[in-house]
Amino acid sequence: MGVTDRIWIVFAALNGAVAVAAGAYASHGLAGQPQAQEWFRTAGMYQMAHALALVLLVALAGRLSGRAGGKLALRVAGWLFCAGILLFCGTLYALATVGPLPVPMTAPAGGWSFMLGWVALAAAALLARD
Repeated sequence: MGVTDRIWIVFAALNGAVAVAAGAYASHGLAGQPQAQEWFRTAGMYQMAHALALVLLVALAGRLSGRAGGKLALRVAGWLFCAGILLFCGTLYALATVGPLPVPMTAPAGGWSFMLGWVALAAAALLARD
């Protein structure tokens, strides 16, 4: 396993840990604030799903070693998942703790990043060599 793969796995693992902490904070630190709890739980669920997706990308990198476009599509998927975690999950965490943000449309941009990341993963599979 190369250095880049290890970095992606470390990043995924740290995001997984944050997602678990977010769930705990939603249950205990935000008790009595149902909207804030819902935002934290939603963000944590999406963060965990995409942390696992990042690990999947590393696992697939060796298997989908077809054309250069496939490798590029996997990298693009990883960066889009990271952008989604930052924009979507980060926005929900911020809404729950500090209120509305001065930058509009960050959560939807994060949602689009997640969706495009999955499309990039599909492209990587289609570009892989048999």
